[in-house]
Amino acid sequence: MADIHSILKRYWGFDSFRPLQEDIINAVLKGRDTLALMPTGGGKSLCYQVPAMAREGLCLVISPLIALMKDQVENLRRKGITAFAIYSGMSRKEVINTFKVASDSNCKFLYVSPERLETSLFKEYLPGLGINLVAVDEAHCISQWGYDFRPPYLRIAALREELPGVPVLALTASATPAVQHDICEKLEFRNDEIFRQSFERSNLSYSVFKVDSKINKIIEIVRKVPGSSIVYCKSRKRTKEISELLQLQKISADYYHAGLVQEERNKKQEAWISNKTRVIVCTNAFGMGIDKPDVRTVVHADVPDCLENYYQEAGRAGRDGKTSYAVLLYDERDLQELQEMAALRFPSLEEIRNIYQSVANYLQIPTGTGEGQYYDFDISDFLKKFNCSSHTTLYSLKALEQEDWISFNEQVFLPSSVVFTVNKDSLYEFERSNAGLDSCIKILLRAYEGIFDQQTFISEKVIAGLMKQDVEEVKKQLIELHRFRIIEYKPQKDTPQLYLLRNRIKAEDISINMAAYNKRKEQFQQRMKQMVEYVKEEAECRSRIIGSYFGDDSIRACGICDNCLRQKAAKLTREEFENLYHRIINMIKFESLHTKDLLLKLNGIKKEKAWKVIEFLQAENKIEMDKNGWVRLK
Repeated sequence: MADIHSILKRYWGFDSFRPLQEDIINAVLKGRDTLALMPTGGGKSLCYQVPAMAREGLCLVISPLIALMKDQVENLRRKGITAFAIYSGMSRKEVINTFKVASDSNCKFLYVSPERLETSLFKEYLPGLGINLVAVDEAHCISQWGYDFRPPYLRIAALREELPGVPVLALTASATPAVQHDICEKLEFRNDEIFRQSFERSNLSYSVFKVDSKINKIIEIVRKVPGSSIVYCKSRKRTKEISELLQLQKISADYYHAGLVQEERNKKQEAWISNKTRVIVCTNAFGMGIDKPDVRTVVHADVPDCLENYYQEAGRAGRDGKTSYAVLLYDERDLQELQEMAALRFPSLEEIRNIYQSVANYLQIPTGTGEGQYYDFDISDFLKKFNCSSHTTLYSLKALEQEDWISFNEQVFLPSSVVFTVNKDSLYEFERSNAGLDSCIKILLRAYEGIFDQQTFISEKVIAGLMKQDVEEVKKQLIELHRFRIIEYKPQKDTPQLYLLRNRIKAEDISINMAAYNKRKEQFQQRMKQMVEYVKEEAECRSRIIGSYFGDDSIRACGICDNCLRQKAAKLTREEFENLYHRIINMIKFESLHTKDLLLKLNGIKKEKAWKVIEFLQAENKIEMDKNGWVRLK
């Protein structure tokens, strides 16, 4: 067996391991099933990459994140290490070829999405892969009580029968004690080791602000704290709006979300990483696998739906160990929406059945057929045709997926896009001499706002409907316009795939395990409640709240979060206390005073300190305060 320190130095250029990495690697090399909880940016991937390189054979890495899999494969190849990935969207021929090459070469890492584990192809090639370690990334996905439960993860344990004696390493950045226990149980750990890195980030200052204008506060933060910044938003629309408002203030900003074409996403991401763009305003699609250590601020313009997500996203600040800031902005409406979210995330059985019926009608699947079939599923076209709510549709599909009725993979989808590449005068001239293409041009301009200025997603089906022509004819015309250099047309690379795990049945016969479904809903509501409590908390250290949530009670008060700073400001010396005590008593000796006036008369005294003395006097029955805030001697 090769020495792990020389492997680390040779391939990664490091002289020593980070805390816990060596312990995890040694546990894996001893053949022990291991759970590693390491915060974002803590170097989780080295924990399976180094032991896999130390032994003969191949490491099977199970991950749900296609973009991350591709990045990891590219990074390993740049180091001269053979690695491959198999994920949704690959053709059968590509999959077979990858399995063959992985089996016959010196391949060290094969990344697969969990859905692939049950395919006949995977089972056929599994014995010849020579697997020495199974690494399960994003392991919290195996727990029904976690924040991102994915049913295919439950089937990973079945691999153990095929690979007796092969250790399993489960990795996650964030899991509560209940989820940690669930991971070990569901993966059938035999002699488990659990390593948990401290959730303490001593250089990261957490703060929460209730604000009337979020954009004004964002501008203030970005101006006050120099350096690179991330602003997280819930909707794609808001990413664009906020980035444009920042640009108006001469702040270098851009927006990013999953709806942009891959090429554009890469360009925006690269500009931010290389500091050409200072602020990236994004949805939570941004950040996975991005290693930028010098992020000074992470601002959440909307409240995330759980502390797991918040901790991971906020944790992208200050990985270089320098002082950085994680700021969460909210208003009362945010908290109201958060408390109502469970109704959106967990549609009723009737709603789920209606979506099932509508999808089956849209795809024209006859009753009693469809099992084992893939169907192209254009969700935006479906929503328009059936006038369904996007939330109800997506969460009903998720519920059907969690009950093994279907599998829906939206990640492979790259929609068609068009942008005009000529000016209006040239376009007018072209239309006059090419009457056959005139209708297509007019429909594009009418149906898609902004298509003249920027690459815009289009649906050939929608255009075909408006033109009363078939889709193939529309595609031909778009290709022709592209050849004439009137537009730049990028055809759809792939379509989202909806896979039927069982034959279509009548919607009223669709059954859901309501006990488990309602338990998941309860857990979701509990996570919402804890997120709201975090937002509203004004005394407890924020680092300690987060650590305690993940079962780490060893964290000391950080001294730099908003609550710790507030507590410091409220500390009184004996002399200050005596002085304030007598001043307050003398002020209200002859007349009642409203607390507002009392605080004004105590000019120059921090209100936190004044309130401490007022509360003490109340507790000692020296003064009394009515419900309207009037204070008088007792």
